[in-house]
Amino acid sequence: MHLLPPLEPMLRWLDYAGISVFAASGALAAARARLDIVGACFFATVTAIGGGTMRDLLIDAPVFWMRDPAPLLICLAVAVAVWLLPRRWWPEAALDWCDAAGLAAYATYGAGKALHYGVPPLPAGVMGVVTACMGGVIRDTLARKPSILLRHELYVTCAMLAAGLFVGLTLLGLPAPWPALIGAAGGFGLRAAAIRWRLALPGYRY
Repeated sequence: MHLLPPLEPMLRWLDYAGISVFAASGALAAARARLDIVGACFFATVTAIGGGTMRDLLIDAPVFWMRDPAPLLICLAVAVAVWLLPRRWWPEAALDWCDAAGLAAYATYGAGKALHYGVPPLPAGVMGVVTACMGGVIRDTLARKPSILLRHELYVTCAMLAAGLFVGLTLLGLPAPWPALIGAAGGFGLRAAAIRWRLALPGYRY
């Protein structure tokens, strides 16, 4: 098997950031459901690795957490920290903001990893969206809540912006780490605006 060169450092940092904040969002969902510590660890783990696992299977890459224990250790550490802290320390909007940060980081990283494995630009952007969104879908399904995708606020659009900016700027030849930084910042900024002002695309009316 041909070995690929390592990913650029900024993408690796975005990967760990996405894992951490998605794990926090999963653990917070478990805390709100008053689950035990095992439940918190489970929610944190499936939320953080769900999208990345689907991405790796689709792009024919080794599933990341099967080769490196660091993602699982991060998930467990974050889950324990969230579960041990009093719930009053977490603002009501903490879940949304953790999810927003994870969305932006993971969309950018997912697109970057897909490009790294030779996926063409458009499917690579789609892989960024899959990486960013599927963990939240799994979390909401397990928590028996309406999927984040069914809310009227911008969500998938924010992941599309992050992944699209990264892929587009990379194709234009902008040197690293700028495509990753701009992509993640753009996706987070749009999601933050959507949370703050309830921004949404027009719904079907006919």
